[in-house]
Amino acid sequence: MSVWKSFRSLYFATLLMLLGSGLLSTYLALHVAERADGIWVGALMTGFYLGLVLGGKIGHRLIARVGHIRAYVASAGIVTAAVLLHGLTENLYAWLLLRVQVGLGMMCMYMVVESWLNEQSTSNERGIVFSGYMMASYLGMVLGQLVLAAVPDLNINLLLFVALCFALCLVPVALTRRIHPEPLRPAPLEPRYFLQRVPLSMLTSLVSGAMVGAFYGLAPLYASRIGLPTHMIGLFMATCIVAGLLVQGPLGWLSDHFERPTLIRVCSALLMLIALPQALWSDLPLPLVFVGGSLCCMLFFSLYPLAVAFANDNIEAEKRVSLTAVLLTTFGVGASISPLLVGVLMKTLGPNMLYVAFSLCAMLIAVRVRPQVISGEHLTQEAPLQHIFMPDGITSSPLAAALDPRIEESHVQEQMQDCPLTDVAEYSEEQHY
Repeated sequence: MSVWKSFRSLYFATLLMLLGSGLLSTYLALHVAERADGIWVGALMTGFYLGLVLGGKIGHRLIARVGHIRAYVASAGIVTAAVLLHGLTENLYAWLLLRVQVGLGMMCMYMVVESWLNEQSTSNERGIVFSGYMMASYLGMVLGQLVLAAVPDLNINLLLFVALCFALCLVPVALTRRIHPEPLRPAPLEPRYFLQRVPLSMLTSLVSGAMVGAFYGLAPLYASRIGLPTHMIGLFMATCIVAGLLVQGPLGWLSDHFERPTLIRVCSALLMLIALPQALWSDLPLPLVFVGGSLCCMLFFSLYPLAVAFANDNIEAEKRVSLTAVLLTTFGVGASISPLLVGVLMKTLGPNMLYVAFSLCAMLIAVRVRPQVISGEHLTQEAPLQHIFMPDGITSSPLAAALDPRIEESHVQEQMQDCPLTDVAEYSEEQHY
């Protein structure tokens, strides 16, 4: 608790960011569904994830030029303006550009917060600090959905509330008394190397990103098309996100006691079966809709953390920073593509295509992750490493690697002497007050 208390301003800023972002995504999905088809709903979510993927490099350059606090304030101001501009125009092409802008700005904000958390936490505190960051992120997303349940009218007041969240998240960062973080240092990005060493983790990250991106972008549309009122859609989304959070504890225990590829395959097979009822029928009773959605989220929110854990077992410590950045980028690519593709299917064949996509994606992982293709020749001496809860990809940046306590400080300092493509924060053993 003392560690969490020392970072409460950054946690509170994260909570407000994710509250506004989660509410905005669901609001736009429902609002667009009233006047356009599912293709546009998916396209808007694709634009957001595209902004997140591109924002890593742009955010690094901005932080390097003006510093962490100025970059955070500028990004939050741009995101706030973009949110308000949604209320000034109904042009969907303009909304698409605004969603990309929101993604770019939020990635820069993630980078500032995560580099700050990393630099001012010692190596033995990093896991606790990261857990607090995750809890703040998930709590913000859940609260955003509950706001929609409490205020079901899809009017401009919800946009004003989202803008208020992004404006207020400026305050704790701008007024913090903590020492300014050191400039970001680049670390090498080697996707071809990791594709050869851990192809199953790369595939699982890509496909799980596709499922998570489709869920956040199109689950509100699915709920609306099967007849749920707006306040029930908010409750449905909140219930599913909470289920995904609650499974992380048991998942960590299972991951440390059973083979991780087996768990990936079992989760995928269960997901394929559990998604089938909602894939086949769109008139299920309300309790089954909630239970089915929650179980699906529990399973596909588990795939990315398991993929990261298995990949770390097969990669040397000095390459784990680059590994996490590559996996997060792969996750983001999957999440950028799927909302648009699944949106087209939902327009053509009905809302249950969302769960058809979940089932097919799960089947792909279950088929590919077989014991016969796992040689174990690259396992590190310390494998299996302790399982660390990972965000789902929408609540973090490539800098999340810096908060992973499994990555030794000495290896990170050596690796960050190189310089190519993605950006990871410099490590520091000192905690400043």
